[in-house]
Amino acid sequence: MPDKLRKRIFLFYAAGVLNLVIGGYILLAGRSFLPEDKVTMLILFFFGFAAVDFWMPSMLKKKWVQEQQKLEQQGSATGASPPQT
Repeated sequence: MPDKLRKRIFLFYAAGVLNLVIGGYILLAGRSFLPEDKVTMLILFFFGFAAVDFWMPSMLKKKWVQEQQKLEQQGSATGASPPQT
């Protein structure tokens, strides 16, 4: 897997953890200094983005694997050896 893709996946996971931490803080302490409707919206916002941040790396990995399989199939069809990654 290319380093650029690994870095992007790591950043998605880091952003997901950060969103979970902020959402958890608002869930536990937000009610003391924010109105109830604003707390609910912020919790949904941060937990929603955390879900996307944890879902996106799996999609990036899946897409990369599919591209590698396509390259291998094209290489085997032409008789060339598959590229080394």
